Parts: sequence; C-alpha cells; structure tokens
Amino acid sequence: MSWLGDLGSAFFGALYDFRLAAAAFGVVALVAVGWIARRRQWTSAARRHPRQAAAIVVPLLAVAIPLAWYMASPLVLSSTVDEPAPVAIASGSPTPSAAPSIATTSPAPDPTGRPSAAASTVRPPLALRGSFHGSDDFHFGEGTAQLIETEPGTFVVRLEAFAVRNGPDLYVYLSPDANGYTRTAIELGRLKADRGNQNYPVPAGALDDPSRAASVVIWCKQFSHLFATAPLEAG
Repeated sequence: MSWLGDLGSAFFGALYDFRLAAAAFGVVALVAVGWIARRRQWTSAARRHPRQAAAIVVPLLAVAIPLAWYMASPLVLSSTVDEPAPVAIASGSPTPSAAPSIATTSPAPDPTGRPSAAASTVRPPLALRGSFHGSDDFHFGEGTAQLIETEPGTFVVRLEAFAVRNGPDLYVYLSPDANGYTRTAIELGRLKADRGNQNYPVPAGALDDPSRAASVVIWCKQFSHLFATAPLEAG
C-alpha cells in the first residue's frame, strides 16, 4: 500500500506548492458563499431550522479551523533552542581517584609543562561542516550544520546560529545527496525550534562512513517539501 503514501505526499506537496493560490481561492469562495447566502436568505432559513443548520456548519468549522491554524500558525509563531555544544570523551584518559591516606609525597611536576592526562573531556573532532540556504525565496535558511564525532562511531549533527522559515511537521535529516532530501536520508528527529543552537544525535549504526553524509536537510514530512539544505564539506 505504499502507493497510497506516495499519492498522499504528491497531493499535499502540490497543495503546499500552490498554498497562496489556495488561500486566495478560499477567501474568494468564502465571500461568494456569504453573498449567495444573503441573496437567498439562507440565514433566515438557518434561524428557522437551527438544528439542521448546525448539522451542516459545525462539521465544516471543525475541519476548516484546525486546518487553517495548522497551515498558518507556523508563519506567525517562532521558538528558539540554545543547547550546549557536544563534548567528546577523551579516549584512554584515566579516571581521577582519591589518593591513599598513607601517602606522604606527591609526584614532581612535569618539567615540559604538558597538560595533565586526567582531563575527562576534549573538544570533539569536526568531521563535516556546511552552511544552510533556503529552497526558495520564501523558504529561507541560515546558520551552519556540523557533523561531529563525539566518540569513535558516534556522531551528532549540530545546528549553530540556525534559522529557518517555520512550517508544519518539520524534520531534520542527514542526506547522502548534497542537493537535499532523498528516501535514503537518515531521519534525526523533529525540528526542535526554528531558531537557535541544536543537537541531533545520529542513530547508532546508521552512519558507518561519515563521508557518505552529503547534507543536512530541513524537510516538511506532511507536504513533502524541502525547506533548507546545508551541503557538507570537510571541516
């Protein structure tokens, strides 16, 4: 039944592409219905038969109002997330332990001035990095995306100074295509906010070779529409 999903994606994608025309048509249709209702005195009939009128109007409003809010609210609402940058565990670093109570001497300081090996965290290596751009003039995107290896085989995608056009049902993907979303892209989760600094762990085992990651993508699932892409290059 995958064809049903493809058909739904195509329908909603086309609806989103023509959202402005659809909105204008909706306004014109609403005005036309109001004019016809007045000319034919539907309002008077509704007052005479309130139950029948409610049986028609209430279901229409129950569908139209949530749909309109779902489509329009992201254009006026915004949220920000500010998460700290991920850190890496230093491999081979010993865990500090308390000195025995019988100890009476301490080791001489290292004359070379090298930092102690007891530090438990280090700055994680940056594997790949890229800058966001929007898919069109309306869908802007800015900021940077980084693919960071926090420990061997464990990766985190970090968005910094990030901003994107808000929208419904937005998700973050790690794509093998530098131009944007593909069916083989790795889903990292729902977008936490349309602005700020954010971390998205890559699922364990999903990325065996970081060189295969070509872009970070902001994708609208509901309408199968690309919002922003950050092509990745070696940092």
